[in-house]
Amino acid sequence: MAKINHKKGKKSRVPIRLNILFFIVFLLFSVLIVQLGIVQILKGEEHQKEIDRTIQDRTKIPVPRGKIFDRNHNIVVDNKPIYSITYTPPKGVQAKDRLEVAKDLSKYIKMYDDKEDKKKKFKTITDRDLKEYWFLLGKNEEKVIKRLSKKEKELDNAKQYKVMLKKIKDDEIAQLDEKDKEIILIKKELDKAYSLTPQIVKNKGVTPEEYALVAEHLSELPGINATTDWNREYPLKDTLKNLLGSITTEKRGIPSENLQDYLAKGYSRNDRVGISGLEKEYEDVLRGRKEQIEYTTNKKGDVIAAKTVVEGERGKDLVLTIDMEYQKRLDKIVQKHLKNAIQQHPYQNRFLEDALAIAMNPKTGEILAMSGQHYNRKKSKYENHAYKVLYDAHRPGSVIKGATMLSGYQSGVTSPGQQFFDAPIKIAGTKVKKSVSSMGWVNDIDALKRSSNVYMFYIAMRMGGEYNYRPNKSIKFNNSALQEIRNYYSQFGLGVPTGVDYPYEATGYKGDKPKNLLDFSIGQYDTYTTIQLGQYVSTIANGGYRVKPHFVKEIHDPVPKNGELGPLFKEINPEILNKIQMKDSWIDRVQEGFRQVYQTPGGTAYRTFGGKSYKPAGKTGTAENAVFHEITGERLADTNNYVLVGYAPHDDPEIAFAVVVPNLGVMSGQYPASQKIGEELLDTYFQLKKERVQTDKNDEQED
Repeated sequence: MAKINHKKGKKSRVPIRLNILFFIVFLLFSVLIVQLGIVQILKGEEHQKEIDRTIQDRTKIPVPRGKIFDRNHNIVVDNKPIYSITYTPPKGVQAKDRLEVAKDLSKYIKMYDDKEDKKKKFKTITDRDLKEYWFLLGKNEEKVIKRLSKKEKELDNAKQYKVMLKKIKDDEIAQLDEKDKEIILIKKELDKAYSLTPQIVKNKGVTPEEYALVAEHLSELPGINATTDWNREYPLKDTLKNLLGSITTEKRGIPSENLQDYLAKGYSRNDRVGISGLEKEYEDVLRGRKEQIEYTTNKKGDVIAAKTVVEGERGKDLVLTIDMEYQKRLDKIVQKHLKNAIQQHPYQNRFLEDALAIAMNPKTGEILAMSGQHYNRKKSKYENHAYKVLYDAHRPGSVIKGATMLSGYQSGVTSPGQQFFDAPIKIAGTKVKKSVSSMGWVNDIDALKRSSNVYMFYIAMRMGGEYNYRPNKSIKFNNSALQEIRNYYSQFGLGVPTGVDYPYEATGYKGDKPKNLLDFSIGQYDTYTTIQLGQYVSTIANGGYRVKPHFVKEIHDPVPKNGELGPLFKEINPEILNKIQMKDSWIDRVQEGFRQVYQTPGGTAYRTFGGKSYKPAGKTGTAENAVFHEITGERLADTNNYVLVGYAPHDDPEIAFAVVVPNLGVMSGQYPASQKIGEELLDTYFQLKKERVQTDKNDEQED
């Protein structure tokens, strides 16, 4: 039997294993080569795009607001160009990057005007500002990190950063000098900026030298730009300024309470927006269309391209219904008679502070002028408070007797021509109520002409369910009577919003005691604003149509040239809110009563308006108004509100007005401020109209 050689068999198996191993390696390399081929050949372009991937972001650049003109196209609110230094940070910019920009920018601009301003600005720098600045300098961050405990190093970034700031010693930040503080002031502005969105660093007091230096070194100042900004300018100074309203500063930006609403409309956080008056009411029109720039950034956040995708356009222009020449004259008139009343009777009129007036077109609702003059007793200074015509409500007195009369007609408790005997009224448990003097038998027109309180009392008593008044008899009025008369009043705009194009208007106080029904009927209970009274008398003047008062007449597209109006975008047409539910013949009756108040002997305003060529009509009013201490409630004085409403000409009215002078002292021979203002208000309107007709004639002759 042959002997087997084991060594030979063992040797023959080794090459086989190696061959298998080599084969496996060969297969793996083959797969890798195929995969590389797929990546390079089939998907190479796709992966290269990923490497070169860029991001497009849009930013919106604010534009100047629209301008405001008066009805004669005189500029009222303009935009004044100013130098501005802005910062538009790229995406992903770090605090140290902003610090370097601030350092470089500090070489060319100052963040204060003078030594006093410098001192004031430096006070705004907090300890945290100083520590954050010091932390970014040199290797200070490394120094502070070494001060952290092992546990503190495990905190999240935000908490750890707070701890590190606390580790900075007072003597370390005490080493910072004025130059450092100047840089901090700049950096604080840079820190407010959002990526790819311009932030104003300085636009107040930028000198031509600063502007030129920054413009010259833009290549050294990444994100910085030297451009122009704007501020609101008021050529007529304080005239109607508080009525026109105000806008936020670029530092305040959008008010926090309205932030989400504005952001949803495409605003940026630091945009300037209207916060009061017409600036707020017409914000959507005045804001303009922002310029939109599309930035292309790479994966690092560097901007590699920029292009304008939407051209910017400043806001649309407003043309007001206000006649600014008439407005200026009316302000002087109101202030003059307020001043006269205070100076002639300083003690009796110690609570007199305001005089309010409005003039409007009764057919269109256009507000021609609106004046609110206020005497600031602490400063001994007269101020323009035109907004009080819309905001402050006062008892109107007898001027609302036209509405009471028409309520009586409509409710059926009286009729045209009906007479009542004017003698003192005495209801059990109450004080005697009467007219200024007993008039005997008076009809409806006489009651308006001579201002009979008693006639109105009979209307109110009947509406309250009492048809058989007897002296010293108890009366309990229907609970619904007060509201019923209010419903009639509301048809004229009394006690309800007028609808004026303004962010806010008051509607006045409404009492809830039926026992005050008689006082209510003569304007001695509820309160109304001056603009409500203007709408009320306009409704009577125009034949019963309650027209919405408005400040804006037209809206125009902007044009590049200053002082010019562009194409008409929108015209504000008269808007009739309602027609009062009274017969035209009844309205005619009240109109005749109002005419006699002004134009016939015995009328309560005849001494002032009798013989006027412009044929005025209207109604006088006096309302009792006690003054109480704001804190203790102590009754300080009894005063009167003097009120006047009217229109002219009575047969084709083109102007209606209301005047309210509250808190005049109670005394005989009191200065008749309301009638003085009303007289000059109408005289001036028709005189100005005459002057303009003559000017037009002269211009035609010269042509």
